[in-house]
Amino acid sequence: MRVANVSGRLSLVTGPGEVVDVRRASAGLFDSDVQAAYERWDELVEFAAGLPKETPGVVEAPVEAFGNPVPAPRQVFAIGLNYADHADESSFAVPDEPPVFTKFATSLSGPYGEIALPPGTVDWEVELVVVVGRRGHRVAAEDAWSYVAGVSVGQDLSERGLQRVGPAPQFSLAKSYPGFGPVGPVVVTPDELPNRDNLELGCLINGEQMQKGHTSDMVFGVPELIARLSAVTPLLPGDLIFTGTPAGVGLGRTPERYLAPGDELVSYVRGVGEMRHRMVAGH
Repeated sequence: MRVANVSGRLSLVTGPGEVVDVRRASAGLFDSDVQAAYERWDELVEFAAGLPKETPGVVEAPVEAFGNPVPAPRQVFAIGLNYADHADESSFAVPDEPPVFTKFATSLSGPYGEIALPPGTVDWEVELVVVVGRRGHRVAAEDAWSYVAGVSVGQDLSERGLQRVGPAPQFSLAKSYPGFGPVGPVVVTPDELPNRDNLELGCLINGEQMQKGHTSDMVFGVPELIARLSAVTPLLPGDLIFTGTPAGVGLGRTPERYLAPGDELVSYVRGVGEMRHRMVAGH
């Protein structure tokens, strides 16, 4: 199942550019509140499974209509240094425990459009984003995937100057400018993925490949992240987990390279989807 936010309405993606408005197809059983769907995720999966193959009400939707499919999570977790090659390019040791920070919810945005660059050095970090499907506290790693609604594509954009200011890094603040947390274009349930633990992800700037990795190379895989996070704090339906980025960020290059107005940033996870953003000068 592939779930989208199309023009602010909860939708099922049935084919390239083809969507079903869930509210209309369910005769009002599910409202158009996209975020609320994660509170009833099992019901939504059951409803979608019962739709006929030739579903009435299928319409075409341009990519510009797709918004963030998880627009208002109560908690956003982000993991640092979760790929050994990225830890190395950042001059850090591979961590024994996952470094955890947050991206403030106002940084979240959709999978297409423009992103305003603040003054400074803005870096890219493509990530697999996990969407929590039911409340979980002290979840065992072997049960963790059953708590996942689906996965999506994300970017953990970062202003490196602010990140490095002060006696301790400002991870959360430097990664939370408006637009610095794009997610989308869809949430894909794990059963649709040939190998949910080994997904290729990457990003390009102006057509040049900057990052390319596989989630099988994570230091802490999805089940382990869910187990460790939920050991401390309950995970709630609709929460997001940005799972970390592979090597190839601008900070790790010689010379360092950062995003500039006019750049096109393409971010993807194979089998899940692709985002496209144009950088513009901020005010």
